[in-house]
Amino acid sequence: MNLTSIFMIGIGLSMDAFAVSIAKGMCLSKKDVAKSAWKLAFYFGLFQAVMPLLGWWIGSYFQSLITSIDHWIAFILLSIIGGKMIYDAFHPEEAECAPLTAKLVLLLAIATSIDALAIGVSFAFLQVEIISAVLIIGITTFILSFTAVYLGNRLGGFLQKYAELLGGCILFIIGLKILIEHLFIS
Repeated sequence: MNLTSIFMIGIGLSMDAFAVSIAKGMCLSKKDVAKSAWKLAFYFGLFQAVMPLLGWWIGSYFQSLITSIDHWIAFILLSIIGGKMIYDAFHPEEAECAPLTAKLVLLLAIATSIDALAIGVSFAFLQVEIISAVLIIGITTFILSFTAVYLGNRLGGFLQKYAELLGGCILFIIGLKILIEHLFIS
């Protein structure tokens, strides 16, 4: 898998964190935006980097058992995650304006990075160079989350739906590309 595909996966994975960051940015006063942007970006970027690494380790452990179906696993995981993101774009929940406590930020970071764990499993099957992948995904998520807090604070909620939709479409298309390459090209 090339770096462009990994970067696109990073964008797709970061859309959950991007959408949450927009929602949280909408709830912040101007004086709290900078501190909250750094906090959310750090946690979201860290967890989006650690979860694929954990998934890659799990996938590597079981790789010899399922090598013959690895492309289907990658396609199914990416399609399910992408499909859920597309569904969520059309069925948004109300944005909560709870204070950004350490516990809340930790829970949000875990919740928005679960899909990255599944992607990490598929990375093991695709023999992705994991260090580059987690750095790209983590940095991409950091930058997008940081920016999203400010966007949410300034532009409001209409961006949230489009972030989820774009992320879901990207993940689905990459999953389809993996399947097509394996079935028809390799």
